[in-house]
Amino acid sequence: MIDRVRNFLITRTQDYRRTFAGIHGTRVLDDLARFCRAHESTFNTDPRAEGVLQGRREVWLRITRHMNMTEAQLWAHFNPNQEQ
Repeated sequence: MIDRVRNFLITRTQDYRRTFAGIHGTRVLDDLARFCRAHESTFNTDPRAEGVLQGRREVWLRITRHMNMTEAQLWAHFNPNQEQ
């Protein structure tokens, strides 16, 4: 079962990397970085607005984790209580 989950994670990571590869992927990532507030605070005095901004940022973090972490790092991130 662990091997199936690990293979699923590897395949999903490869899909993310292929999706955002090349010039078109770079353009989309640049747009998402701005929209998701990748490099700025999500603070807002309105708690509902802040919740929306945090949700956007969570999506950005998921994408960049798949793009930048090694398979072992992703496995550890998504399965903190499992053995490597």
